[in-house]
Amino acid sequence: MKVNVKEVKDYLTKSNLPASDYVINPYIGCSHACKYCYACFMKRFTGHTEEWGTFLDVKVCKKPINLKRLANKNVFLSSVTDCYNMYEEKYRVTRDIIEQLVDADCSVGISTKSKLILRDMDLLKRLKDLKVSMSINTLDEEFRKDMDYASSIADRIATLKELHNQGIYTVLFMSPIFPYITDFTSIIEATNEFVEEYWFENLNLRGSYKKVILDYIFEKYPEYAPAYQAIYVNGQKDYWEALALEIEDYCREKGIKHRNYFYHEKLVKEKIEKNKFS
Repeated sequence: MKVNVKEVKDYLTKSNLPASDYVINPYIGCSHACKYCYACFMKRFTGHTEEWGTFLDVKVCKKPINLKRLANKNVFLSSVTDCYNMYEEKYRVTRDIIEQLVDADCSVGISTKSKLILRDMDLLKRLKDLKVSMSINTLDEEFRKDMDYASSIADRIATLKELHNQGIYTVLFMSPIFPYITDFTSIIEATNEFVEEYWFENLNLRGSYKKVILDYIFEKYPEYAPAYQAIYVNGQKDYWEALALEIEDYCREKGIKHRNYFYHEKLVKEKIEKNKFS
């Protein structure tokens, strides 16, 4: 892993994400090296030529975060990296940021795949309005190992349970859902005692990683090859429309709080249009 320390002028970036006003990405790149990571598009803007998952820029900002800008806003860590990637243990950039946010009058969302977040429990409990989302899209550890270098599924589940026990609002972010591989009901049944809310996001394939994922499916799950061909090559949307209804029916029947981000791009466009007139 190639690691560089890079000084930046500000940690805050205006967000077009549907549920946040600002994002903070303490790092550029990510050591998790998820095969399906949409954030690899960042290489177009950072000048990196290395393979995604093999480099990490550590952001250092001498200027304190302007907490007045965050008043009554939503801030999200992180949109194009994992703020608790393994190098956070050494550099502690995320911890420094959260320590500043303790005094902010804002809502904070943190998304991760790492048990390292438990290190900062002392600070997390002091945040005024916090949601922590843990990404889990399988209970199959072998599949997980094929997809990323983040914490094991058992560790992610244990982390959610500990966060819940400490009074933190927990979200299980079922993302990305792999057609016919991700079993959403099994994941909910294994975690619903300590998860307050579930978010669902479908697997989108674009750019360089589209071929990587399709080649993987065709080799490891040939029985699903025709379905993936239909969805990701022919552009059929029937699967996602049917699954969205199935998830909605299941969650309504079980009284499960949830959000469906299957139409993420549409939600982003709607927010951009709304911001033009606000």
